[in-house]
Amino acid sequence: RSPCIGAERRWQIRFSWDLVFVGAKKPPLQGVEASKWGRFMRKDKICYNVGEWNLRKVEGRSVAFLYHILRDRTILKLLLTVNVLGTIYGYIWYQYQLVETPPQFWLFVPDSPTASLFFVFVLIGFLFRKNWGLAEALAIVTLFKYGVWAVVMNLLLLIVEGNLHWTGYMLMLSHGAMAVQGLLYAPFYRIKNWHLAAAAVWILHDNIIDYVFRQMPRYGVLDLYYQPIGYFTFWLSILSIAIAYALCIRQNRLELSLQ
Repeated sequence: RSPCIGAERRWQIRFSWDLVFVGAKKPPLQGVEASKWGRFMRKDKICYNVGEWNLRKVEGRSVAFLYHILRDRTILKLLLTVNVLGTIYGYIWYQYQLVETPPQFWLFVPDSPTASLFFVFVLIGFLFRKNWGLAEALAIVTLFKYGVWAVVMNLLLLIVEGNLHWTGYMLMLSHGAMAVQGLLYAPFYRIKNWHLAAAAVWILHDNIIDYVFRQMPRYGVLDLYYQPIGYFTFWLSILSIAIAYALCIRQNRLELSLQ
């Protein structure tokens, strides 16, 4: 049987190449003292307990490797570069719509590049071993919402028109990756309730700007369907908020360290 630590403390999982240390939130990790807080266990099967959970088993080999890669500084720098370039390209893509947009709406029109900009700040924080909760909340909510939204809109465009330009497929791939990256880093976020509340206000307010003041992204013939698209977008926003809560705030969430 795999050993497990009791539920009286809140536990974290810390990964290394060959071993997994399960310890308290701020464990003394040196020498004999480490044995008072946790133990080293085989990486092929990890058993841990958080909050009021009973036992949850995680397949440690793939999980340990994945999160070791995600927090690697080289990977963080690569993601930072990709997101900076993607953010710049996104604002360029919106330039023609921004020219026709009243100045009071400029902040809310370029949805996807603003979402990736939030993630840029998250990655910069990670590189300095910092957590900026508000940026993290805005990033996970907007990356998922606008990433999924763009994929669905391009699929609808393909269905309605019967064909899709190669840039549409590129947008589907890049925006799908946006949504995934925001979720993958969720265990490293440190988001408080007010951070998520602020992010919720942001995206719900953005829905009003897009579908009440008609500032939504231009997708050709899809403008004819802006009312059902607006309804879909509202519930996608609610789903994004719920996912952020489940992954980042709920008591028994998976919480990992960047250290």
